[in-house]
Amino acid sequence: MIEIFMLYLSIPSRINFLQLGRYSRFGGQRFRRQFEQGFDFFSFNKALSMPWIGKRNAVAFDPSFIHKSGKHTPGIGYFWSGCAGRALRGIEILGLSVIDADSRLSFHLEAVQIPSSNCLQDNELSLIDWYAAVIKKQIKLILSITRYVVADAYFSKKNFVEKILGCSLHLVSKLWEDADLSYLSIQPKTGKRGRPAK
Repeated sequence: MIEIFMLYLSIPSRINFLQLGRYSRFGGQRFRRQFEQGFDFFSFNKALSMPWIGKRNAVAFDPSFIHKSGKHTPGIGYFWSGCAGRALRGIEILGLSVIDADSRLSFHLEAVQIPSSNCLQDNELSLIDWYAAVIKKQIKLILSITRYVVADAYFSKKNFVEKILGCSLHLVSKLWEDADLSYLSIQPKTGKRGRPAK
């Protein structure tokens, strides 16, 4: 991985296996074989960032839309673009990062590509279920950092909050504009005329 990081910083043009083999002391076939194996970026990035993170920290996550054209790109579909204010054709990634409230630093931990809506429907999953599954997959590493997860208002939905609480995490989020913060009345009925307090 160190060799690949150095090559990514030094290759001036397009980066592919042929270019990696040309600029490296290893052949291109070696990079092809190595890229077929998985790499734990979450643990790697956590080890790099933890010396810079204090005690008041949280794990933040947010989806990001990436413009992408083509018919054969895996996971391509229509996703919400906050910049455009509408759904556009492309791909989307879910970025996880650790943030420090005191130093105001944020360090990237992992990026996971979000499957298309067709793939989610085939597996009988909603998008919220899939987001929660990403958190559950990395729960041990997240709990080794913090118990707080930060997300935007889209994630302040009951089914997502319950899944996060079920993982022994606390969600810090903004509420929707139409959130109703009224509490049910616990006053006993008075017996007077009129509708009782709701």
